[in-house]
Amino acid sequence: MADFGQYLDFEKPVVLIEQELIRLRSVVESGEHSAMSEVEKLQKKLDKTRNDVYGSLKPYQRVRLSRHFERPQTVDYISKLITNFSEIHGDRVFGDDAAIVGGIGKFNGNSVIVVGQQRGRTTQERIKRNFGMTMPEGNRKAQRLFKMAEKFKLPLLLFIDTQGAYPGLEAEARGQAEAIASCLYILAGLRTPIISTVIGEGGSGGALALGICDRLLMLENSIYSVISPEACASILWGKTEGESIGTFAEVAAEALKITAQDLFQLGIADEVVKEPLGCAHRDHDKAADLLGLAIAKQLKELEKESLDSLMNKRYEKLRKLGSFDGK
Repeated sequence: MADFGQYLDFEKPVVLIEQELIRLRSVVESGEHSAMSEVEKLQKKLDKTRNDVYGSLKPYQRVRLSRHFERPQTVDYISKLITNFSEIHGDRVFGDDAAIVGGIGKFNGNSVIVVGQQRGRTTQERIKRNFGMTMPEGNRKAQRLFKMAEKFKLPLLLFIDTQGAYPGLEAEARGQAEAIASCLYILAGLRTPIISTVIGEGGSGGALALGICDRLLMLENSIYSVISPEACASILWGKTEGESIGTFAEVAAEALKITAQDLFQLGIADEVVKEPLGCAHRDHDKAADLLGLAIAKQLKELEKESLDSLMNKRYEKLRKLGSFDGK
């Protein structure tokens, strides 16, 4: 039976039908074939309810989906899309940051370098991964891998999933701002194809550290923003807790234009990758298949370009960001 604890409140109409469908199917399997017509009717009702619920999501509902505990994360996509993966640890300066996972492997039989943020799913893993909030040594580990991709002429696949870089005193003491800035600097001039995918929540400078690329993909229910809706609501309206923060966060999510659909229309995202009906957290395998197809398509296009052309187009892509027509 489905567990309400794994679902968001607006998903409950879907869950109720799924629970009843599971019950009816068990009745049919026990020999009560007269219930088969009810199963068919309920399946049609489930399909319609899924379309109704997931086909008209509001921005803040997508925000909540992007943070879903069961949503596939970087290591899930690596396990499903990358073969012969060999993880690389440490920044050769301070230590290893478990919030950043990176290494070399094969995508569709061709060697690639992969780097992504890992939030963790269980409480223990989330603490180990620092909830996906990178430390300076994590960004410097990423830089090692960026340079390795260029040195060995391998495409670079980046996976963004963080609420932001870690803002603690120890991170600042070890040069958090410089580490993020160096990521931007290196990626901007890296002479190899770069594809970044926002697979969940892409927040602040932590996300931007992996966001300079030739193609930016966003999963259908991912978000990408300089600030979270809750933090924005706190700054603009002074709301920090209670029921009011949710209401104002919804307003902020709408105004910030942080969804994949908004960012595609603004020309920041290059492709919105469809998720399985019911969202990525309901079907990890299908979500990985759809993302794999999108990455393969974009990579095929990029590999047709000369490096000089690639660099020029990347520069033009960055120059266009934030352009505004005041007419």
